[in-house]
Amino acid sequence: MSQPTVAFLQAFADALNNHDIDAALEMMTDDCVFNAVAGPELQGKSFVGPDAVRAGLSAAWKNAPDACWVDAECYVVGDKGFLESTYKGTTADGLRTEARMIDVLTFRDGKIAIKNAFRKNRPPVNA
Repeated sequence: MSQPTVAFLQAFADALNNHDIDAALEMMTDDCVFNAVAGPELQGKSFVGPDAVRAGLSAAWKNAPDACWVDAECYVVGDKGFLESTYKGTTADGLRTEARMIDVLTFRDGKIAIKNAFRKNRPPVNA
């Protein structure tokens, strides 16, 4: 399978922005891992395998139904991809987050094996 390209990363970003979990998971390996921006583990909360990744991403979208990642800049360097963007989302209680972030992606067999998310720790802004 060919190495992912910048266009592949943009398609992955589009799937996330469209909250299209099926499209996102099609671009990930069968043993994919999603390391969230927060959680009890060194890497944040880790979701391992498609079912867990589906649950983790779905929970993020449920927490902030308008979640989106704008101004995406995509880079591919060897077996790594970098998706730098601005995260924007509003929780049910009206807390609005806007912060720069980056996903560091590890590729294997032409797909994303690991999605490791990092985000600036910025206080909520007024919604």
